[in-house]
Amino acid sequence: MMAVSEVWRAKARARLDTLTKPLGSLGRLEDLAAQVVAIRQEQALEPLRCGVYVFAADHGVTAESVSVYPSEVTRQMVLNFVGGGAAINVLARLHGVALTVVDVGVDGEFLDLEFQGVAGMVHAKVRRGSRNLRREAAMSEDEMAAAMRVGERMAEEAAVSGCNVVAAGEMGIGNTTSASAIAAALTGASVRLVTGRGTGVDEAQRERKVRVVEESLALHFGLGGGDEPTSQKRDVGHPILLARDVLRCLGGLEIAAMVGFYVAAARLGLVIVCDGFIATAAAAVAVGMVPEVAGYLIAGHRSEEPGHAVLLDHLGLRPVLDLGMRLGEGTGAVLAMTVIASAMALYGQMATFAGAGVSEASA
Repeated sequence: MMAVSEVWRAKARARLDTLTKPLGSLGRLEDLAAQVVAIRQEQALEPLRCGVYVFAADHGVTAESVSVYPSEVTRQMVLNFVGGGAAINVLARLHGVALTVVDVGVDGEFLDLEFQGVAGMVHAKVRRGSRNLRREAAMSEDEMAAAMRVGERMAEEAAVSGCNVVAAGEMGIGNTTSASAIAAALTGASVRLVTGRGTGVDEAQRERKVRVVEESLALHFGLGGGDEPTSQKRDVGHPILLARDVLRCLGGLEIAAMVGFYVAAARLGLVIVCDGFIATAAAAVAVGMVPEVAGYLIAGHRSEEPGHAVLLDHLGLRPVLDLGMRLGEGTGAVLAMTVIASAMALYGQMATFAGAGVSEASA
């Protein structure tokens, strides 16, 4: 995989400086346009075609009472997605973003149902939910690889369909626990810092969630509890092997699918808009496996989940939006796509000083 082109980023910066505006006056929009050009290069001025893929799977760790919602809500929400009634459906319809729902590990079946909803439905179940990460590895090596291949296939299909800007959303009761464990393991931050309230647990339930994450890290990696950064308690080792092991032991099937999606999307030269906490945990794993992926990522928004800020800092990403959201599903990423589209319209359609006959600033 090639890193994004700094030569093309410099070309974009040079063009932005010729547009009829004071230098740098479009702020972050200029940064976004330059990054898209660095990724898309000769194809940067082609119309943006956006797609969001919502990967769904259940988590065995829900047996530890880490969520206020029962695990069957995962399947119920998938039905809501394919019926067109969820927040991601509304935003995708409004902004013309193609939406695909992928069952990679829901503990339930859908094949006996006919779907007439807005969203497409992909049946790619690896198994009916991950294992309880507090007791054993969440996935076997083969299961993790199979889930990653699902994500890779979705990225490839996105590219074939003409999408050049993509995002991964998720649905999986219990997945903020998995993401918290991943965040602590990959960044070295304390478990308490990266573990939030998820779907709305109270403080007592959050304390239980913290203990579950701590015990999971102890089981799989020999890390102790408490508030010390985890990086002080272990030898980091080989980062690629570590990221893969973290995903297998602590991840979920939908998180593994998102990892595969990101790696393949970057390989295909697509712009990747990262959603919230769970999606960014998957991005951190993907970057741990393939560091070049980082250059293809745009952080769509900042989630209210505390671990998200830690992951954004770890990846060196600055979010486009900060709306106090914590829904997931790809909603923050789809909203950010509208800002990216605005940045590219300005980049491609504004007049230059020379073309408009406007005098430039004097030295």
